[in-house]
Amino acid sequence: MNFIIAPTLEAIKQLYNEEVAESLINIQETRKEFDGQVTIVVFPITKISKKSPEQTAQAIGEYLVANVTEVTAFNVVKGFLNLSIAESYFLQHFNDEILADSFGYYAPNGKKVMVEYSSPNTNKPLHLGHVRNNLLGYSVAELLKAYGYEVTKVNLVNDRGIHICKSMLAWQKWGNGETPESSGLKGDHLVGKYYVIFDKEYKKEIEALKAEGQTEEEAKKNAPLIKEAQTMLQQWEAGDEVVVTLWKTMNEWVYAGFNVTYNNLGVDFDKFYYESNTYLLGKDTVDEGLDKGVFFKKDDGSVWIDLTADGLDQKLVLRADGTSVYITQDLGTAKMKYDDFGMDESIYVVGNEQDYHFKVLFLILEKLGKSWAKGLYHLSYGMVDLPNGKMKSREGTVVDADELIADMIATAQEKTEDLGKINDFTEDEKSELYKNIGLGALKYFLLKVEPKKRLLFDPNESIDFQGNTGPFIQYTHARIKSLLSKAGYQANVGTPKPEDLLPVELDMIMLLAKYPAELEIAAKAHSPASLANYLYELAKLFNKFYHEVPPIVKTEAGEAKQFRLNLSKKTADVIKAGMLILGITSPERM
Repeated sequence: MNFIIAPTLEAIKQLYNEEVAESLINIQETRKEFDGQVTIVVFPITKISKKSPEQTAQAIGEYLVANVTEVTAFNVVKGFLNLSIAESYFLQHFNDEILADSFGYYAPNGKKVMVEYSSPNTNKPLHLGHVRNNLLGYSVAELLKAYGYEVTKVNLVNDRGIHICKSMLAWQKWGNGETPESSGLKGDHLVGKYYVIFDKEYKKEIEALKAEGQTEEEAKKNAPLIKEAQTMLQQWEAGDEVVVTLWKTMNEWVYAGFNVTYNNLGVDFDKFYYESNTYLLGKDTVDEGLDKGVFFKKDDGSVWIDLTADGLDQKLVLRADGTSVYITQDLGTAKMKYDDFGMDESIYVVGNEQDYHFKVLFLILEKLGKSWAKGLYHLSYGMVDLPNGKMKSREGTVVDADELIADMIATAQEKTEDLGKINDFTEDEKSELYKNIGLGALKYFLLKVEPKKRLLFDPNESIDFQGNTGPFIQYTHARIKSLLSKAGYQANVGTPKPEDLLPVELDMIMLLAKYPAELEIAAKAHSPASLANYLYELAKLFNKFYHEVPPIVKTEAGEAKQFRLNLSKKTADVIKAGMLILGITSPERM
């Protein structure tokens, strides 16, 4: 509806003899309880008109009706000018723009963006928290791609450190040569099993030492298992052949397991980075910071940055013994990624428990004068809970991603079979449908909530063929495809010009017209939630349209029928395209 801006500016110039900036014109969609489709908020204009909001709105409304063909009537509600737009405008917009193959397509904008997500540890399988991370990262990447960016999807794998040594040591002690093949376990599950075993045995040693009189902290430090794990880490860093070989073997098990989960989730990556290759990075950056006076060295030789003037605190960037801390390697990794890809923006998809870390990281890079630091963005997201509460991985009670996926597919099968509409499906078609519905439910439920919000995930609530769910939108798409098939739909047949648009048909055109803007809003906010909820509103409105218009299939051939079929087809196209950005497949039949 931005076509109304220019004539409104002209109205102000003619009525009040003053030229104003376009930003002064606030255009909104008219609220349902009032007549009209477009509303101009006139309060800011009263500074120019020197009249009351009602008088200002009346004058501008009269001018627009007299001078703009598309404006057929107006009404004033306080400081809001509601405009009625001619049906011919909407029909022309539908025919010329919405029906075009290029509708919703953004040309490449020449900018590069990197989206880093997943970032798993190689000592345990992916869990529910990882699922939200992966789905959010993938969807944001697809959103930015749809908005015209050149996107690189990156996974920085945490494949070293004391955590992986714990699994390795436990496997050495109690594994008896067990492998994924001999156990029938996915590799990430097998390694995670020994991480849990380590923790249980470690706790036994702590309790034994406490019984001998040591404090909790003393016992944690002195337990033989943790000392052995620390020694193993030192051996790994020294390149001990036996330890490095075991580390490579167990990590390969994990990567094979991760790949199965990633494939089932439908997420992918263009580039993998590994902490084992990046943990020594950043020391050159520390030297650079010292040379520039951004960092300072304490008497013990440790290197720090003072961020108190920025509302933060002093931050250690290099230990006294010359070893790195996390911020050191993150500084180095950020530089390496930029050197590799030269991206304009870099998005880190990481939980909100790391908010402070990224504030510090980005601020340090800015102070070091890195031109690309302004393009760094932390996409922070909240925790995911289940109805029975939060779970902890060390206790072996984590909400496993693979089990969750399997449960979602099983629930989708049960609910779909209850509907009894797939008797003519082959077994392969049924299997594919259950997977699409189950994963569609999971993805939509996690993505329809703003990332920053903590959410409660209820699997049963997510798989519902009514309400704000993935399956409801998928079912709407399948309903449209069935309708088009029964009607023998052919694209671009005739010029659709029904004599009168029904109110619900006008609503459909207006909502479809919003799709490109919804893509832009979601991409700029790095949030798939607004797009997800737009698709729900579109599906909901189509179902209203489906029930209110005369039966399309039975309608005699003509312009009204072709128009309604075109309207249905474009709705299906937008649902399919939008859901794919969320990583969700829209079945042709359900």
